[in-house]
Amino acid sequence: MIHNLGPPLLICIALAAAFPAAAQPAASTPPAQAPDGGNAEQPVPYDERLSRLSEILGSIDYLRNLCSPTREDGWRGDMQQLLDTETKNEPKRKERLTAAFNRGYRSFASVYTNCTPQARIAEERYRNEGATLATEITARFGN
Repeated sequence: MIHNLGPPLLICIALAAAFPAAAQPAASTPPAQAPDGGNAEQPVPYDERLSRLSEILGSIDYLRNLCSPTREDGWRGDMQQLLDTETKNEPKRKERLTAAFNRGYRSFASVYTNCTPQARIAEERYRNEGATLATEITARFGN
């Protein structure tokens, strides 16, 4: 499968606000057609990293809303934009990335029911990890 990483860089720019001073992962073009006419789902080299980034977005979504006086839907929206771009016509990849987001969300929901200093530290650390990961994905696979 050949991946066109150009236009999705607009998504990276839109998501950059989510991770200060970092770009977001590049996305792929629709999958190649299988010989039987169906869509062939093929993993891309950065799928594992993208899964971790999805998990981080889920964690941050939970922690930010736990500690914010107003509801923030930006993280969930960023994830939806990532899914729309990365998994077009690839339902299994979409399921895997969605599961990673939900796993990140639930992992903190099971531990924190109130905003604590530890929850704020965890959110900051996850944002930093996400920024690093997004930069690595873009640097390695964005050209």
